[in-house]
Amino acid sequence: MEFGVFILAQQRGYHQSSKQVINNSIEQTVVAEQAGFNNAWYAEHHFNNYSLSPSPLMTIAHAAAKTQRIRLGTAVCILPLYHPARFLAEVGFVDTVSNGRLDLGVGSGYQEFEFERFGVKIAESGAIFNEFLDLIPKGLTQKIFEHEGEHLKIPPSSIAVRCLQDPMPPLWITSGNPVTLGRGVREGHNLFVTALLKGNEGIAELRARLEGVAQANGKDLDRDVKFGFLRCGYASDSKAEIDAYLDCARFQRRISESLKYRRAQSDDGYMVKEVPSETDPTFEQLRQNLPVGSVNEVIDKMLEEISILRPKHIALQTQLGDFDQKTMLKQIELWGDKIIPAIRKEIEQPATAA
Repeated sequence: MEFGVFILAQQRGYHQSSKQVINNSIEQTVVAEQAGFNNAWYAEHHFNNYSLSPSPLMTIAHAAAKTQRIRLGTAVCILPLYHPARFLAEVGFVDTVSNGRLDLGVGSGYQEFEFERFGVKIAESGAIFNEFLDLIPKGLTQKIFEHEGEHLKIPPSSIAVRCLQDPMPPLWITSGNPVTLGRGVREGHNLFVTALLKGNEGIAELRARLEGVAQANGKDLDRDVKFGFLRCGYASDSKAEIDAYLDCARFQRRISESLKYRRAQSDDGYMVKEVPSETDPTFEQLRQNLPVGSVNEVIDKMLEEISILRPKHIALQTQLGDFDQKTMLKQIELWGDKIIPAIRKEIEQPATAA
């Protein structure tokens, strides 16, 4: 079982400067490596405070110089917002400067606010994304490549700085579309999925959907597909600490939904208002749904969720809202010291004979 940290780089208000948010992201990466995490993942969003991570590839290039071992992933690059030639060139460069530690997560995007400002029609995002999936393996594995599609066109070209990983960095696909996930399964890519803030029932539903996708594409989910699970979780004996983390998780959900469903409000055109929703979960519901509580309670809940979903990778959301940085760094260390070893020990034990 692999574990990663997922770093959204959020700014909940002007009491956080953009410099503080970015510096905190890098500091969490360094501490995650020291704590024994396998991966650090960085989001991509633009033009508002939901995430101050406009280029996960640039973040990785910087983080690579601060770390030695931890793998560094994009979660995800919003492909329709990129020029394909520049994207491929930067992927080759980042895999090189990270000494082959790049995990390339890609998606089609969902926030129309971003697409409008890049001059891209969100209605075409799926088609553009699929063309990128045709183009990426050609550009990263062939000395000379070309592409002639409806949306993407590149004459015979060569990426000067080649990837170190052979034949290319692992590709991680995230999507709510079963057709897109099915393509990832068929082509041997990894998947990145989430149950958001739902509990075991939502995780079981996610497992069923993934099994359906795998079966529809002639694969066995456990044997043939590597997929990662994005999850909120927090261990503490302090109810106030847990509530502060849950409050930040709910903040993320509120802002994400307001942007996704195009109902975002702002007084100054930048800072998105946190507006309560009728579908907001209560803290009590979140405590029931998520792996939060004492160390042993978190371990038990994580093991329960793993037994249902059976992922190969878990990405823990460590940067949410304005959660206190020093407290989160201690939390990352706690996962590395106690929680992750206990989970690995339990799931790696051979089954006892009946």
